[in-house]
Amino acid sequence: MNLSLYGHQGRWVAVDCGMMIRQDLPGDPIQVPDTTVLETLGIQPSALLITHGHEDHIGAVAWLWPRWGCPIIATPLAAAMLRIKFAERGLSSDAIEVITPGEARDIAGFSCRFLALTHSIPESCAVFIQAGNTRLLHTGDWKLDPQPVLGEPVDEDAFRALAPLDLVVADSTNANVPGHSRSEGDVAKAMADTIAGCSGRVVVSCFASNLARVLAIGRAARRCGRRVSLLGRSMERMVGHARQLGYFDDFPTLVPVSDLGYLPPEEVLVIATGSQGEPRAALSRLAQGRHPHFELTAGDSVIFSAKAIPGNEHLIERLKRGLARFDVHLLDDASHPQLHASGHPAQEELERLYQWIQPARLLPVHGEAPHQAAHQALAERLGIDAPLAPQNGDLIRLDQDGLTAEQRFAVSQCIIERGGIDRRTSRSSARQRQEELYLAISLVATERGWARIGRLMLDTSHSLGVDEDSFSDWLDDQLDELTADTLSALRHGLYPRILAWLHDHLQRRPKLELQLMATDMEGIAGDL
Repeated sequence: MNLSLYGHQGRWVAVDCGMMIRQDLPGDPIQVPDTTVLETLGIQPSALLITHGHEDHIGAVAWLWPRWGCPIIATPLAAAMLRIKFAERGLSSDAIEVITPGEARDIAGFSCRFLALTHSIPESCAVFIQAGNTRLLHTGDWKLDPQPVLGEPVDEDAFRALAPLDLVVADSTNANVPGHSRSEGDVAKAMADTIAGCSGRVVVSCFASNLARVLAIGRAARRCGRRVSLLGRSMERMVGHARQLGYFDDFPTLVPVSDLGYLPPEEVLVIATGSQGEPRAALSRLAQGRHPHFELTAGDSVIFSAKAIPGNEHLIERLKRGLARFDVHLLDDASHPQLHASGHPAQEELERLYQWIQPARLLPVHGEAPHQAAHQALAERLGIDAPLAPQNGDLIRLDQDGLTAEQRFAVSQCIIERGGIDRRTSRSSARQRQEELYLAISLVATERGWARIGRLMLDTSHSLGVDEDSFSDWLDDQLDELTADTLSALRHGLYPRILAWLHDHLQRRPKLELQLMATDMEGIAGDL
């Protein structure tokens, strides 16, 4: 949930605006930063600068930006992702401005330059900010990758030109890890060797935003004579963005997942979302045997090309137990560490960057308290002043006397249900006349009941803000629960549940026209 603000002479710029998924709460809602403090202090950002396109850096922009209305400055990939988010919420994307790494902008008394760094998503940037005579660097998320699969290695000269700096606000995620992080180039080689040794179908799960990893998997599949398919809407969207921006010119032609059953197992490779055990993600559906077009069988291989995010361990273990029931081979970070690389700097990389930029002071951000403490110790060894380990809600002053913790403001949890709207702005829309929603669902009869196939057909008279991904996942769960021998009986049980879901998530109840269509029963359809 990254949201940092920098103020000088009464003017402010914000850097990043992310969200987190609360998998510990029913429905896996999202949490966005609490901006009450900003409103209390009268802080209104003159611009929002985006370092990169990860959800913990951009996921809350569409929720919080309407309160600010300021320009949003982002690199092409992050800008494309934000435009989709804005469209889903019915917002104009006119405020989104594209900047190329290396370019600078003057904003309300701040001079801001974006500098490219390698990370686990393309176009990640640090932001150099100068206000008056004060010069600082906000690193964002980064590493020093000598062999990136996408993009170029970090330009050392560009960072040396910044020295000396008054302050670096820097990533602490791996500050307690000795040595140097693994290169994506090394992971790509290991991935190709591993896939070449697999028999049966291969499923590789990684973060959809790690486009370098996705590209490496696709290239490895081609060398091994395997056809590639994607599982997961976020994976499909990210690959679509990559193609549009020219990153995936040599990515293999994709095979629709519905066609995989016609291919020999040794010719199949699937790239799937869900490495963190997310219950709604593609890999969890495979582990439950719930995918309508693809299923795992004995001898297949599932590769986890991602490290567990702290807090997700129990979800991942549950996922692996589900996969084990299919007697597949599991390869993960513990057994095959060469198949993953962190996107964050270890100690040698931190030391090298600080040798380049020569900061007088450090504020260690990201990570937990032990990571921040390790970062402070590293800085002190290098002669860098690091007196503070900031927490959420801290207001910190930098002046001629150094860094001072001015005040710590209490911040509360701001929870938004998936597919819902921000309840603090929901009442105005509730006064609109009743909207209409037409929904058609294609179904197939199974031994257990009914299963949805294909995408939903949604048509609305107004912009209702229905999150199709969230709604589709919820709908699949309802179909699993309902027992009905006919479409008429299924509709009788499903219709009131859908109305209740719409009311809970939209804070209003549209007029619903529901059509159910069974594809394997001739002449049967419910249209009421």
